[in-house]
Parts: sequence; C-alpha cells; structure tokens
Amino acid sequence: MNFTNSPLYKKIFKDAWSYWTGAILLAILNTAMLAISGKAWGITTTFAYWGAWISKLFGADVSGWDFFQIEANAKALSQSAFTNTGSVQNIGIILGALLATLLASQFKIKKLKSYKQVIAAALGGLLMGYGARIAFGCNIGAFFSGVASMSLHGWIYAVFIFLGAWIGSKLLVRYFMT
Repeated sequence: MNFTNSPLYKKIFKDAWSYWTGAILLAILNTAMLAISGKAWGITTTFAYWGAWISKLFGADVSGWDFFQIEANAKALSQSAFTNTGSVQNIGIILGALLATLLASQFKIKKLKSYKQVIAAALGGLLMGYGARIAFGCNIGAFFSGVASMSLHGWIYAVFIFLGAWIGSKLLVRYFMT
C-alpha cells in the first residue's frame, strides 16, 4: 500500500491547515520553547552568532565587538551551532520547513524572471535583516513572543509590521509584478 495516497497523509501533509490549527500549534510550541530554553522564542540573534562563528573560522576576533560585550552574547561565542539553543531551533525550523515542503510535494526550483526580481529580493532581505536587528527581533521574537507576553513593544511592532507589509505589497504590485 502506498501511504502517500491515504486520507490521513493527505489531511496532515498535503492539505492546508486551518488558521485555528496553526494558531494552537504555534501557541503550544511557543510555550514549550519557553519551558525548555527559559527564554522567549527568537530567530535573528542566532544569525549574528552564526556570522561570528564563521568569522572566527577565518581568524577574526569578534570578542571585542560591542554586540559581544553583552553577557548572553559573549557566552554564545564559546558555544557552537549544535550546542546553542537558538541555533538548534533555527536549524530545526529550516529542516522542518524543508521536510514539510518535501512531504507535501511542493518543493520547486523556480527560474528567475528578471534581475529586477533578484535586486528586489536582495534589497528586501537586507532591509528585513536590518529592521530585525534594530527592533531586537523579527516577527517571531519581537511580534509573536512580544504579543504573547503582553509586552507593549510587541503591539507597537504589530502595527508597524502590518503597515510595512501593506506598503511592501503595494510596491511589489506596482514595480515587480509586470
């Protein structure tokens, strides 16, 4: 029997989940993340650690950087990508997204339509990364964990992330969907 044709497989891996299912699972995962790691769910700080670990491989001394004068960040320098909790979480997210895409038979390598698309993607990624660092978090750390803990910064972030998404969608349609 081919299990990929079973109704249960189709319901779990192929069909889109309801918003309620996604919200409940995210709430459970967020609570578990806090219980296991002792800190709110975050993503982007670990990217700074990855950059530092790679820089160290090439001989750079990053311990003098202002970012690593903060005790928690300095501690991360002595860890590796496989011993740092945030790094393991990020690796799990990446591998989990790949696995989900493969199981749903949705993995595709798309041909680039134009260099305009590449420039827009690179610029958008840089702006999102910069914004995530100055906001001390991305949509997970600053928004999801902030709102879940009823922090004012999470609610302010929510207003501006939706405003930014609205402006971004207007720019996308106007300049890049032609």
